[in-house]
Amino acid sequence: MLALLRQSGAGVSREAPAAFHAPLFHGLIDGLDADERHVVLDLGTASTPMLALLGQSRCRVEIADLAHFGGVDRLNSTEAGPELVDAGESLLPRRCPGDAIDIVFCWDLPNYLSLDALSVLMRAIGERAENGALAHALIAYADRDMKAFPGRFVPTADGELIDRSGATDAVEAPRYSPEELGNSIGGFVIERARLLSNGMQEFLFRLEKPGTEASARC
Repeated sequence: MLALLRQSGAGVSREAPAAFHAPLFHGLIDGLDADERHVVLDLGTASTPMLALLGQSRCRVEIADLAHFGGVDRLNSTEAGPELVDAGESLLPRRCPGDAIDIVFCWDLPNYLSLDALSVLMRAIGERAENGALAHALIAYADRDMKAFPGRFVPTADGELIDRSGATDAVEAPRYSPEELGNSIGGFVIERARLLSNGMQEFLFRLEKPGTEASARC
């Protein structure tokens, strides 16, 4: 088990989840062209509110659900090399020829992956994505601890996000810096970052494939 997932003295979190404003998330959603077809990869668990929100545009949504079925543990426990590359590729939904991903929702999953695992996963995603694809993530920043398992973030009727994953033990957060993330997200680069009211940092990454020019989205 990674050091970042060792048990801390914070015990079990029983506080009611609080909704928070995530401007980069909502800017990404608002920027979806209703007349253009989008291919969305969601690394989290499917939720009715999120699918309904994406359903307002022409979106095909692929759900990876890496928080369950051992996906995170498999990536973290595999040594760097060809086996880790195979793990990253196999945990993604089956590739659909001609359907390049242009939106990725990582949620808080990067906090639960080693930097090697994150790099391999994002590189595998980049292979299936079009140049200029955008990836959104929530990174633990201000607090030393985080939940032991990835959250289940869903949009609210008030235009915010809320974690519906329930109470868990607390573990030490890696609190990855922008520099660490920038070096560990495959061909993606940091497009924007915001510090949120809940102490997390919100990131928007853009895929830049060598020899190509990304088109602006938002």
